[in-house]
Amino acid sequence: MLSQQEQLRYSRQIMLDKIGVDGQSKIKQASILVVGIGGLGNPVVSYLSAAGIGKMFLADGDKIETSNLQRQVMFEEEDVGANKADCMADKINQQNSDVDIEIIDEMLGEELCDYYLPLVDIVIDCTDNINTRYLLNKYCLSHNTPLVIGAATGFDGQQMIIDPREENTACYQCLFPETERAPQNNCHTIGILGPILSIIGGVQALEAIKLITGIPVKTNQLNLFDGLSNQWSKFKVSKQESCPACSR
Repeated sequence: MLSQQEQLRYSRQIMLDKIGVDGQSKIKQASILVVGIGGLGNPVVSYLSAAGIGKMFLADGDKIETSNLQRQVMFEEEDVGANKADCMADKINQQNSDVDIEIIDEMLGEELCDYYLPLVDIVIDCTDNINTRYLLNKYCLSHNTPLVIGAATGFDGQQMIIDPREENTACYQCLFPETERAPQNNCHTIGILGPILSIIGGVQALEAIKLITGIPVKTNQLNLFDGLSNQWSKFKVSKQESCPACSR
C-alpha cells in the first residue's frame, strides 16, 4: 500500500497508464544491486532513488578522486577521498529518506555475488571493469537475475539487457566471449564526456523500472549511442549454442 504522502510524491509516475498505483507499489517493493557508483552509477542511483525504489545495494570499493568530479555529478569537492558507495548513500538519504540503502564498500567477488544476488530483483552493471562484467554475467545467469548493462567512453555509449528468466536470451559472453576478451577501453584510457554517461545511465534506470513494473523490454539487442550525431543504432545479439556461460 502507498501512503498519502507517497501518492503525492510519485503522482507524476502514478498517472502513467503503464505504471499506476500497482506499478508504484512494485517499485516500492523492489530491491536492486547497483555495481559501480561512478559515472554511470551516479545517474542510475539518483533516478532510481527519486522513482521510489524500496531498497538499493550500492557496491563500490573505490574512493572519490578530483578527476571524477567532471562526470560523477552527485559528488562534490568536499567528498574527495571518501568511499563512493558510502558517500552516495549519504546523498540518497537526503534525496529520498524512504529508500533503504545498504553499502558494499568493496569490489564484488564470487562470494559476495552469491550472497547478494538472491536478495535482489535486478542487477545494474555500471562498472568499467571487464572482469567484473564477466563475473556479473556469470552469477546473474546462475541466480536467474536480470542484468542491465551500460558502458560509455568518449562520445559513445552502449546498453544491453540480459534476462535469464526468458528462453533463448543471449548473455554478455555471447556478444564478447571471455576467451577473446571484450574491448578494455575506458574513460581512463580514452576519456569521456559527462552527458554521455547521463544518457546511458538514464536508459539503464528506465529499463530497470520497466522490468520491475512489467513493461516489456528488448533483450537480445545491443543499443549503441553516438553522441556526435545524437543517433542510436540497434543490433540483434543471438544466443550462441557454444557459449560456455549460458548454453548449458
